[in-house]
Amino acid sequence: MSSCSIAENSRVTLHFAIKLMNGQVVDSNFDSEPASFSMGDGQMLEGFERVLLGLSSGDEKQFEILPEQGFGMTNPNNMQTFPRSQFKDMELEPGLVISFSDAGNGELPGVVSEFNDAQVTVDFNHPLAGQTLLFDVKIVAVESAE
Repeated sequence: MSSCSIAENSRVTLHFAIKLMNGQVVDSNFDSEPASFSMGDGQMLEGFERVLLGLSSGDEKQFEILPEQGFGMTNPNNMQTFPRSQFKDMELEPGLVISFSDAGNGELPGVVSEFNDAQVTVDFNHPLAGQTLLFDVKIVAVESAE
């Protein structure tokens, strides 16, 4: 293990937890193997990486991540309304996640936000969009990019 600080191109191994402001854990690896990634490789959101800069092996911190640095703000344009007939006999309920195909035939999850006999409103925003998050980290190792 190295004692260098996290810099722009460091290789970082860490335990992390992402929590809602009420303390509910959304994702965590504290009870399993630590995650490793290279800063700037796209595995972590830039806002999560930015708060790690300067930390060293053994550091434990909690950061508040605003929506703009996390999963973005909720975009009203990502709310789409479909005719109820498109869902045939599907049993709908608010919060139900449905898989749609995007323009490139990729999978695009949407969450039913509301529905009636005529239409269904589906939210295609990231489930954590608009949320301020708590990001707990314990740095296990930092390797210099050189």
